[in-house]
Amino acid sequence: MRSIGEMARDSGLSVSALRFYDRAGVLVPAWVDPVSGYRWYGPEQCEEARLLTRLRRAGMPLPDIRLVLAGWSGADTDLVRKLLQAHLRRLELGLSDARSEFSAVRALLEGREKPMTSLRTAAVRLTVPAAELAAALDAVRFAAGTDPELPMLGGVLFDIEGEALRVVATDRYRMAVALARATGHDGAREQVIVPAPLADAMRALLSGEDGDVRLSVDGDRVTLEAGDRQASGQRLDHDFPDYRRLVRLPAGRRAVVDVPAFRETLETGPVRTSETPGPDGTPCDLSVLRPAADGTVTVCADGEGDADDQNHVAVNREFLLDALAAGARDRLVLEFGAPTAPLAVRRPDAEDTFSLLMPVRLEN
Repeated sequence: MRSIGEMARDSGLSVSALRFYDRAGVLVPAWVDPVSGYRWYGPEQCEEARLLTRLRRAGMPLPDIRLVLAGWSGADTDLVRKLLQAHLRRLELGLSDARSEFSAVRALLEGREKPMTSLRTAAVRLTVPAAELAAALDAVRFAAGTDPELPMLGGVLFDIEGEALRVVATDRYRMAVALARATGHDGAREQVIVPAPLADAMRALLSGEDGDVRLSVDGDRVTLEAGDRQASGQRLDHDFPDYRRLVRLPAGRRAVVDVPAFRETLETGPVRTSETPGPDGTPCDLSVLRPAADGTVTVCADGEGDADDQNHVAVNREFLLDALAAGARDRLVLEFGAPTAPLAVRRPDAEDTFSLLMPVRLEN
């Protein structure tokens, strides 16, 4: 017999995932201690757990997986084969439908596209306080994308308009926006995507700088100068999504959290395992948050905050911890909308610097 910890180690499933599958009736422990409640698993259940993992990666729904596991060890494998074939047909039909819809969308896109040239001719010069630009980069860098299929998200957007420089990053699952003052630019709005390595070089250049730095854009080249030192490189030749549309959210319920105490609660408190793969294609640990009327936030334990609970939001715990660190304050504001709306992490003293975390759907 294996304890739940040993089962997690041997099967590759997390402890919270094993608890989830127990509650769902998919992988029920062979024995539960009636006094302590500890779960114990039989030798054959490790193979079942690995099989379960493969089927979930293939997107098979839990009711079908339950039947596959029930028929796996039997002499008659006909049911298992039919369930696998049925799911494969669903995937093939879904892929065919998706291709048809994508073809229609591409046709619409081609009708909207205008002739473009990769040669950038805009010339921009502006001055930015070094400390403000450093703080802005620190506030957003964690949200930059790494997916090679989406190179336009693989950097940090410098959105220059009037006397404002907005710095933005997103990987689809999270977005961060920060504001720095700028002077010297009175032309049209200009957007420049700075590749992540160049953004990191710029941030290193800013360390220890107290005064102003100079940012310039000449065609495809972006340069940051601090005294006689500079960081320079090619901008990404892509268009960034219209982030302003994505940050217009209806006002939600706000809760002020003490960041050190809240971080400790997240790091030591209960987590769930997402049944939806994260950015790296693997399940992630979730924190399920519920705001209370008195302005406090509870991290829900197992059995609380299920899929039909409208008073909670589930988010990637690692992403939330990153957003709290990027907030760079001892107190931050969490803004909750509906369970399907992004969770906003705001500074109480700077409304223009914030992070948005996409919620993760919980399954019953």
